[in-house]
Amino acid sequence: MIRKLVPVLAALLLAASPVPASAVTSAEDYGAYSMMFSQHAGQFTPDGVNLYQWAWKPISPTESRIYWGESKSWPPSYGERFLRDGDWVLLDGYDAPDNGFNPQRVTSESVGDANCANLSPIPSNGGRQHYVRWTIPSTAYCLQATGTITVPANGAVVHFQHNQVWYPPAPCEAPGHPGQTCIRQHEQWFDDKDQPFGLVLERDQYIARGHGMAFLIDKTRPDQWHAHITSDWSWPA
Repeated sequence: MIRKLVPVLAALLLAASPVPASAVTSAEDYGAYSMMFSQHAGQFTPDGVNLYQWAWKPISPTESRIYWGESKSWPPSYGERFLRDGDWVLLDGYDAPDNGFNPQRVTSESVGDANCANLSPIPSNGGRQHYVRWTIPSTAYCLQATGTITVPANGAVVHFQHNQVWYPPAPCEAPGHPGQTCIRQHEQWFDDKDQPFGLVLERDQYIARGHGMAFLIDKTRPDQWHAHITSDWSWPA
C-alpha cells in the first residue's frame, strides 16, 4: 500500500470486529477472495455516512488494476497495477494523478513464517514485488520487500520497505454481512516521501471470499480507525 492511501483512510473510526476462529485448511486461491480478475467493486465506511470505494479493472488474464478513492468523487486517478505469474501476484507500480505510471522495483525480498523468522530470499521477477501467493497456504507466512518507487515525470525516487503477514481463511463478519470467510493481511509500510525514512502505515485488512477488498480494515498507526464493507457488486465485461 503506497502512502497515497493514508489521507483517505485516516478519517475512519472503530465500527466492527472479525470473529476469531480456527483457520480453514482447504486450498483456495487469492482470486476468489480479492476478485481481482472480475469487474468487481465495493464500498466501505467508518461511520455509515462517509463512503470510500475500490474497483478492479482486469486488463488481461494475467493483469488487473485496482482503483481506490472517495465514492463522491469517483472515478479516481490513483490505482495499483498487479500481475499474476504462476503462483504469485506481483505488484508492478502505481497509476498516479498528474504524473502517469510510477514503477515500483524491489532491491531485496524474503519470505518466512508467521513470525517473520526463518526468512529466505525470493529470486527477482523483473524487480516486481512478490505481493501475495495465488494459492492460499494453510498456514500464515511473512513477506518483506525493500526497494524504490520512481516518478518519471520529475525523477523523484521514494525508498520503501513493505512488511506483510498473510493469514489463511477464517470466519469473519461485518454489519449486514454475517457468516463470511476472510483472509487477513497485516502490513507495515515505511518510506522517505517528504520525511525521514520511517513507518507510515500499519493495518490489518480482511478480504472476504466472493466480496473482495476492504471487508474490514483496522489501522493502528500512525493513528487508529476501523472501517467495514457496506456493499459490493460485479458487472459484465
